[in-house]
Amino acid sequence: MVNTPDDECDVLVIGSGGGALTGAYTAAREGLSVIVAEASSHFGGTTAYSGGGMWFPCNAALQREGHHDTLDDARTYFHAVVGDRTPTALQNAFLEGGAPLIDYLEADTDFKFMAFPWPDYFGSAPRAHATGRHIMAKPLKAEKLGALRETLRPPLGTERADEPLPDGLFGGQALLGRLLIALSRQPRADLRRNAVCDELIRTDGTITDGTITGAVITQNGTPHRIHAHRGVLIAAGGFEHNQQMRHAHGVPGSTRDAMGPPSNQGLATLAAITAGADTDLMNEAWWSPGITHPDGTSTFSLWFTGGIFVDDHGERFVNESAAYDRIGRRILARLADEAMTLPYWMIYDDRAGERPPVQSTSVPMGETRDYVKAGLWHTADTLDELATQIGVPAGNLARTVARFNTFAESGTDEDFRRGDEPFDRAFTGGASPLVPITQGPFHAAAFGVSDLGTKGGLRTDERARVLNTEGEVIPGLYAAGNSMAAVSGTTYPGGGNPIGACMVFSHLAALHMAKHRGGE
Repeated sequence: MVNTPDDECDVLVIGSGGGALTGAYTAAREGLSVIVAEASSHFGGTTAYSGGGMWFPCNAALQREGHHDTLDDARTYFHAVVGDRTPTALQNAFLEGGAPLIDYLEADTDFKFMAFPWPDYFGSAPRAHATGRHIMAKPLKAEKLGALRETLRPPLGTERADEPLPDGLFGGQALLGRLLIALSRQPRADLRRNAVCDELIRTDGTITDGTITGAVITQNGTPHRIHAHRGVLIAAGGFEHNQQMRHAHGVPGSTRDAMGPPSNQGLATLAAITAGADTDLMNEAWWSPGITHPDGTSTFSLWFTGGIFVDDHGERFVNESAAYDRIGRRILARLADEAMTLPYWMIYDDRAGERPPVQSTSVPMGETRDYVKAGLWHTADTLDELATQIGVPAGNLARTVARFNTFAESGTDEDFRRGDEPFDRAFTGGASPLVPITQGPFHAAAFGVSDLGTKGGLRTDERARVLNTEGEVIPGLYAAGNSMAAVSGTTYPGGGNPIGACMVFSHLAALHMAKHRGGE
């Protein structure tokens, strides 16, 4: 292959989720030419499926709603939850970067944000906030996107369950829509689809020395050498759909139950590793319980309005109303200790009917008969009969339900403290989430473990510059989001942490490139 570039730009962005597009927008607004290379046929990445929340302490959208918080309190909370698993300087860059980013974006009338109360996920940690530090992009009418709508990855209900496209853009769709509109107004922003990063290019042509000056991008089957004068930003999501990488790094679960788009294969991350980049947290992901569907997939589930989880001993093992990542980690720990197997079961009564009391399953639930036929949902007149159907000890299940019912009556969960933290009550209007299981017939629904994407990736400094295995900056290479080793380490401090962190570090990367040529 000849070394003459086929194309050039100031900044090459790999990926097109909320963070990647934030970095592209920042670079373009700062006067740089930008090429965005998206591996799939749609822009949006995992953000397109998400609620689109951002965890940004003390930002203008929160302050407009009279939100009372301080950066010191947010720092105390975040450090208490994350600990020293990631560098303090990296944590502080995230904590201090969110509010200025919102100011930067809202200076452009294409961006509008609003507070969306969502309690912090560790409600007992010092300085946890009961209504959270969480905001979202304001909804957007779909027609404002015009032809860009066809380029935006549809929500999960449309993509996987054939639901019609909604008339409005909400959550992650709204954030992406606003970013795409803003980028369409930037004359030096070039957004490309079906463009896969195969390898990174260095100044001296070697593998582990020199400045990163671009990448080989294969678009629609044709490789292109793209020269990037200021640098390359990898914000291409995780590798949750690459089973070989999951296995190599010991990530539990399977691609079948991952909620990212299929294009999240980690190819850009592998290219950076080949170029000498260091990695961290490669066995980690953003976990959740997942209701199991007739096709065998278990999808990210939350907002439980009843029910308890029991293992194959017929016993409870977790606070069912805890934040989803905390539940997922509890399940994985017990699986690793061989204390339980999959599936585990949600046990609930008939007060709301046969369908499980789960209000959000990411991919909409199908017909009841299909779950029954697949052996995933069971109904019986008595708990003993239900226990037989799902293969757990009848005596244990009866005692478990009886004990839980006493907690529901008293309002105190003596075993797992369900209802003690604000997030436990986020979906009940502040009321107790302890709903008794007394009205037959009784039901059971099978659950597995899902993930919202891997969170291990390239190790960076506080400016999002990628580090090599010696801890030195690789000039010209930046990373953010799930392509970057997560600033939150092995924890999930609050809703909007993944997208928020990706946006902040992509923004910081673009600002750094605006002031420095690659390697300076």
